[in-house]
Amino acid sequence: MSTEFHVLSTPEEIAAAATAIAGGSGPIAVDAERASGYRYSQRAYLIQIFRRGSGTFLIDAPLVEDFAPVRSALAGEEWVFHAASQDLACLRELDLEPERIFDTELASRLLGKERVGLGAVVLETLGIELAKAHSAADWSKRPLPQEWLEYAALDVELLIDVRDVLDRELHEAGKREIAEQEFAAVLTKAPKPLDPEPWRRLTGLHAIKDPRRLAIARELWLARDALAREVDTSPGRLVPDSALVAVAQAMPTSRGALVATAGFHGRASRSEIDRWWDAVERGRHTDAVPAKRAPQSDAIPQPRNWAQKNPEADERLKLAKAAVAELALVMRLPTENLLTPEVLRRVCWNPPGFDASDVADALRALGAREWQIDACAEPMSEAFVQAHQIVTDASEVLS
Repeated sequence: MSTEFHVLSTPEEIAAAATAIAGGSGPIAVDAERASGYRYSQRAYLIQIFRRGSGTFLIDAPLVEDFAPVRSALAGEEWVFHAASQDLACLRELDLEPERIFDTELASRLLGKERVGLGAVVLETLGIELAKAHSAADWSKRPLPQEWLEYAALDVELLIDVRDVLDRELHEAGKREIAEQEFAAVLTKAPKPLDPEPWRRLTGLHAIKDPRRLAIARELWLARDALAREVDTSPGRLVPDSALVAVAQAMPTSRGALVATAGFHGRASRSEIDRWWDAVERGRHTDAVPAKRAPQSDAIPQPRNWAQKNPEADERLKLAKAAVAELALVMRLPTENLLTPEVLRRVCWNPPGFDASDVADALRALGAREWQIDACAEPMSEAFVQAHQIVTDASEVLS
């Protein structure tokens, strides 16, 4: 018989839960459910907490006015997540901030596991098949069905056991210190800078080259975003990207033409017709038309163009990429966890020097962890020296 779960929300319930959590022992499993794809915001709608000796607690986050008791109970303890980066932002909105974490998804990657989704990791470590039937559910729905709550509870109830298995494997593989550095990096990673032109992410926008039509697409995106924020609904559920792009392509000159635009649909396409028409008009008449392409102040060229633009950088990238890939294979790590492609490309494009210490400084400046620097600086330095010699020899032959 399944457990009947109750969602906590009152001050008395939160205080009792906090007392129970504080009385438990060991790490604390934490998870949060949002309503991505349904709501505009990325707030937490349900928070799940489990600790040995305490039990499982499901918290109705929007109804809780004060998380101070929970914050106090969790303070100083290790929080266990699966893919912590997905939950930290919405927890921070509630002033719930871990001091240290264990990330079972990241640990699985560092151990070289081929499948790192929660279900796959639980199955491999514990031999338990975990259903993921409600992972994409609308967690803003109230009341939450019991089967959803059972699913949410399982996300944390097994996590401590998974953590213990992975922790042992990390120690056996000599990767525990690596994991600590990676977990700390997740906590200290700066938020991604805001995109100055987020409207350029419209699906299908690449087909539009005319600046005037781009201006219409921009104004439609801004109008939809404002409405989505106002009604707290995912923008795509109001009017899909394809509809906005279709209107921008058609560039209608009247409300009637807008309504008749092929591909213009969505639940708010007709009910908010004045909003969309005003956006079209702004785009048609603005003097501030956008550039055909987004400005990229610190961008480096696409690697496919390096051979023509900077032959030596192209050779550096080829050799360094191969060296890092070989090293990742030896260390049984995904290459992107050993060194991200972006960091590798940036150092290869414009290295401060070819010595290992120069490469190490460049990697550090780009946010690489010390274990990554220790592993990669020397082979990348050797690759850079080799690349320089190859290009120099080729130049002498041609001359």
